[in-house]
Amino acid sequence: MKGKTVLITGGGTGLGADMAARFAEAGARVWIAGRTASTLQKAAEAHAGIHTAEADVTDETSVAALFDFIDTPDIVIANAGASASAPFTRTDLATWQAMIDVNLTGVFLTFREALRRLDKPSWARLIAVASTAGLKGYGYVAPYAAAKHGVVGLVRSLAQETAKTGVTVNALCPGFLDTEMTDRSIANIVEKTGMDAAKARANLERMSPQQRLIRPEEVTAAALWLCAPGAEGITGQAISISGGET
Repeated sequence: MKGKTVLITGGGTGLGADMAARFAEAGARVWIAGRTASTLQKAAEAHAGIHTAEADVTDETSVAALFDFIDTPDIVIANAGASASAPFTRTDLATWQAMIDVNLTGVFLTFREALRRLDKPSWARLIAVASTAGLKGYGYVAPYAAAKHGVVGLVRSLAQETAKTGVTVNALCPGFLDTEMTDRSIANIVEKTGMDAAKARANLERMSPQQRLIRPEEVTAAALWLCAPGAEGITGQAISISGGET
């Protein structure tokens, strides 16, 4: 990673913050982007090689300004995302649009801007953080699953366009992660059903054949592997990190 510049969107918390720390530890110059300056700054305290930039991945102008600010990175990890749950018939259009905007359009805008800045690249890595929801369906999260399926389709298509260059494009598809996002999902389950928080967490753990939540560092390890020598032929893939769920 020495000499490489990495951009991680949604880098202030959870998986993004773990990726930032570990890529920086490996020698990369890391930029983390997000909408909340205080959250980004806290994540940047983990390593001197982490730098921050405020940006909204759903806004075309903001994404362009982000790349103007940091210049062209060698590795782009489109990690920014959000989830929401509700029965399908109670899902309003605003929720649907919000899930598409941050989880799918954000990846589109981030990757498009990166490729526009790369001039005949000999080496670059584009990695989208999707989900097992991009490989299978889950009840009560139809907009989120639809967006993540879209990310997988985008990655597979873009890999075809970049196959003759030095750019690879892949998606990482973790199961339920032991992060703040899953904590919020558990709180939502508790609020809407009255279920005990421990039971709600256990139900999510049972989604995996390994009966556990996936650790952020397991997904980060996959991202580092995709950027390592010997991974040049791996492109257009949706890699499940789910303990055998998918």
